[in-house]
Amino acid sequence: MLAAMRIHFLGATRTTTGSMYLLELNGRRLLLECGLFQGRRGESVERNRTFPFDPRQIDAVVLSHAHIDHCGNLPNLCRQGFEGNICCTFATRDLASIMLQDSAEIQRDDAAFVSKQRAKRGLPPVEPLYSAADAEKAVRQFVGVNYDRPFPVTDGVTVTFRDAGHILGAAQVVLDIRENGRQFRYLFSGDIGRGGDDILRDPQPVEGAEYLQVESTYGAREHAPKIDASAEVCRWVLETLDKHGKVIIPSFSVGRTQQIVYTLHQLTLAGQLPKVPIFVDSPLSVNATEVYRLHPECFNETIYKFLREKENPFGMENLTYIREAAHSRKLNDLKDPAIIISASGMAEAGRIRHHLANHIGNASNMILFIGYCAEHTLGAQILAGQKTVNIFGEPYQVRARIASIDSFSGHADRNELRRYVQGLTSDLKKIFVIHGEESQALGFGETLRSLRPKSEVLVPEYQQTVEI
Repeated sequence: MLAAMRIHFLGATRTTTGSMYLLELNGRRLLLECGLFQGRRGESVERNRTFPFDPRQIDAVVLSHAHIDHCGNLPNLCRQGFEGNICCTFATRDLASIMLQDSAEIQRDDAAFVSKQRAKRGLPPVEPLYSAADAEKAVRQFVGVNYDRPFPVTDGVTVTFRDAGHILGAAQVVLDIRENGRQFRYLFSGDIGRGGDDILRDPQPVEGAEYLQVESTYGAREHAPKIDASAEVCRWVLETLDKHGKVIIPSFSVGRTQQIVYTLHQLTLAGQLPKVPIFVDSPLSVNATEVYRLHPECFNETIYKFLREKENPFGMENLTYIREAAHSRKLNDLKDPAIIISASGMAEAGRIRHHLANHIGNASNMILFIGYCAEHTLGAQILAGQKTVNIFGEPYQVRARIASIDSFSGHADRNELRRYVQGLTSDLKKIFVIHGEESQALGFGETLRSLRPKSEVLVPEYQQTVEI
């Protein structure tokens, strides 16, 4: 009997973190993604430090995009002996280089904090998962390839990247496989965007796929109508300015920050908003926006034309980008109305916590969330309506108005994912549903069974192995 291709589902199975999938075929080992697993501390440390395979025996890695839950454990993989190529788009390479450096700093600070707590109990210190030098080493193994350019990655496997429309450089991974005299096409969706994005192109259709591995982050949920987002931003900002207050926007550095800046720019140009001072206060956000400016090949036609014929879509005279901590601290002394955008989007780390501490107690101000906040995060507590929240271990009264807009999400919802799968005109033999909390993955699995009754639909569990 001929050997079959094996897929080992080693992360983001019935959860959304730690994306990692090992393909074995033709005597070779190809890794799709190598993301950080984020969960309870003990489990996270163990999962991230210990790979369920020998990194030295991996022939190549293919990366769909630069979010940390997809690329964040690559420095550890390389430190443990992986020496092959890490293949991705050029924009993903550039974004991942700044994301991994930032992640290394977080690993260092986290290890220092835990070590300090352990020292009080007479326990030895812990080491960071990886260092900035490990991150730099990993980035040197990145190989950039443009969209729509087929390239061989290992024996019998040719990869083509198709735009996924999720964040800058995000790709669907098309694997054309030759094994034991047969040929077939395996499609890994990566994370799929919603389409109609202000900045990015729509997800590209892929023809001829026989097997599909698809994300399900919002597989059983629907977003608010997208068309309302700009109008809502305008309304909330104007109401706050009328109260002579400030708008504080917790925002993820990659994707969401650029989107809200572009929205505010367009509203200002249209005369719907006054030229109120806007500050983007996050070194990672500033660096990410610079990467965005370097990759107009990822832009949709509208923003590309705006860039070519008018001006930088991420810059205007009333917008200031802040890297230095000293400049950030000066924002505390601002008396006049302003908009402050700062990371992180869930308010769990970064400078946003300082801005919340300084502004959450003033009823004239608004805290405007433009992204998802996971359970138990500071952002989720504020959104839940708690009257008092702890910031830096101190209680703060929540008097500022709180608002949330979820239509800026970079993930396709149930209907958009359904439309994506409908757009695959080929007959799919098997569909694997991954990268969604269990309720979302199982829910989308049921949707797919109705949509594709001839396809076998599986929702893999952690470390499950499937043969093709």
